[in-house]
Amino acid sequence: MIKPLISSLKDGFIVSCQAQEHEPLYGSDIMAAMAAAAEAGGASAIRANTPQDITSIKNRCRLPVIGLYKKHYPDSDVYITPTLREVDQVIRAGADIVAIDSTSMTRPGNEKLDRLIAEIRKSFPDTSIMADISTFEEGAMAMQLGVDVVSTTMSGYTPYSPKLQTPDFELIGKLSALGQVPVFAEGRIWTVEECLRCYEAGAHAVVIGTAITRPQEVVRRFVTRIQTKMQGLHEEEARGNNRNAAHSCAKGNKPQE
Repeated sequence: MIKPLISSLKDGFIVSCQAQEHEPLYGSDIMAAMAAAAEAGGASAIRANTPQDITSIKNRCRLPVIGLYKKHYPDSDVYITPTLREVDQVIRAGADIVAIDSTSMTRPGNEKLDRLIAEIRKSFPDTSIMADISTFEEGAMAMQLGVDVVSTTMSGYTPYSPKLQTPDFELIGKLSALGQVPVFAEGRIWTVEECLRCYEAGAHAVVIGTAITRPQEVVRRFVTRIQTKMQGLHEEEARGNNRNAAHSCAKGNKPQE
């Protein structure tokens, strides 16, 4: 049975407000302001990283928060809320939903995903669990383990998942077709058209981060496209000038009759 909070996010637009330490917008106050702006624009929920950011956002916004805590361990490539310790911190910070890496990669201490989910259910029975996955098999397994939501967050970010330039529409569709738990679409969504296509594929809700809350990446995308286009135009202009020069040269050397 779908929990009321998850049900309320049907057809919702969720904004991921995250910034890394080396980025210009890093800081809990800034992320809270970003979340407030998303709320003013009609977002239905916020996805946030670190207990500090989650607390700041909850203090400023009325929206539900999908919380995670990116933590790196030396024996594992799993970093999205990897252990019960991070789960505890995220939930105590005020997260309404906790997002955990649910990929097949080795977990810290070689802990098994089913054990972590069981521990979350035991310690925090009222908190919904979101499984961040990268493949259909991982999503299906997470559903069997009893998570409340599956999100395509990690598609393209594990060594074995498809490296796409667009959202993983096929994955969204296949998981949604199972009809077991709601599927959230996340990852490489840049346009309204791509967002709508995610809903059409069966997404319960859509999560967008970089295209909204990481302006340096938005600017970089514009600049790259502009530079590529301008370079092409300049090269075409140069080829045209060369053709004209060659034509003039040939005309000037034409034998007189």
